Amino acid sequence: MTAFNRTALVTGSAGFIGYHTAARLLAEGWTVIGLDAMTDYYEVAVKERRHAMLQQNEKFTAVVGRLEEPGLLMNLFEKHRPDVVIHLAAQAGVRYSIDAPRSYVEANLIGTFDLLEAARAYPPQHMLLASTSSVYGANEDMPYAETDKADSQMSFYAATKKANEAMAHSYAHLYHLPVTMFRFFTVYGPWGRPDMALFKFTKAILEGSAIDIYNHGDMRRDFTYIDDLVSGIVALVEAVPPQADGRKEEPEAFDSLSPVAPWRVVNIGNGQPVQLMAFVEAIEKAIGIEAQKNFMPMQPGDVPATWAEAQLLQSLTGSRPETSVDAGVKAFVAWYRDYYGV
Repeated sequence: MTAFNRTALVTGSAGFIGYHTAARLLAEGWTVIGLDAMTDYYEVAVKERRHAMLQQNEKFTAVVGRLEEPGLLMNLFEKHRPDVVIHLAAQAGVRYSIDAPRSYVEANLIGTFDLLEAARAYPPQHMLLASTSSVYGANEDMPYAETDKADSQMSFYAATKKANEAMAHSYAHLYHLPVTMFRFFTVYGPWGRPDMALFKFTKAILEGSAIDIYNHGDMRRDFTYIDDLVSGIVALVEAVPPQADGRKEEPEAFDSLSPVAPWRVVNIGNGQPVQLMAFVEAIEKAIGIEAQKNFMPMQPGDVPATWAEAQLLQSLTGSRPETSVDAGVKAFVAWYRDYYGV
């Protein structure tokens, strides 16, 4: 079956990652049903602009509504019978989960449950669900591998995402639904979220305001450029986890494939942690202005470093993220200046 007669349901399609994923699928000939709640966690106008651009393609259908709205997902599955589901909708943000934990229960737990129930009723060929590198929590051994134990989440956001992994595994086992979970590592790029560091730093520097640098700059992140991330997501659509019964070969030692379900988890990250101060320097270079800096202690729920092992992604898709921070930041700053006219 070619992309030209395949349908994908993309949740969170007006979000940063969802928009780029839907756009890539449309470019490859897919029919895309895009669901987004248009919540006001950040500037709704940005989300509306993303959806408006997607709607320029006649093969995109926009649906505005919450995952947890009774019957919404079941009706979408019944009507459109998606071949593939890419679940990116969620209440995001480590720090916000301290202030508004109930929103994470509603969107991330109840919403994902409703999605799994709809998939049980109308099974797609493959479900791909977003998790996060934050599930590794207090793990200190790096790089983080998918086969590492990850039971020490340090934020409620991360806890809900780890719960999503477990929920999806149970449905994969009970109902033979093929599921791939993504663990994303600090995604950035054009059309990014205003609550993320790159967006906030760029805005502050251009306005002449100081930027807050946590843990006094002693932090490392595995920054992943959005185009690389989307390439990984779309490539993994075809890497459907096999059913547990009748497997002819044992998985590789680094493969997170479940022994009892068609389920696996895959890191999507650059595999190259970057010091926070080097990231700030890349922003200063792209803008041409040196930042004023406020050095702050570590925030609750945060971790000092992230670093992805990308061997499984490479094995399944034949590629891995490779965009440098300098190139990715430069592309973001160019987009920011154009979008906001600064």
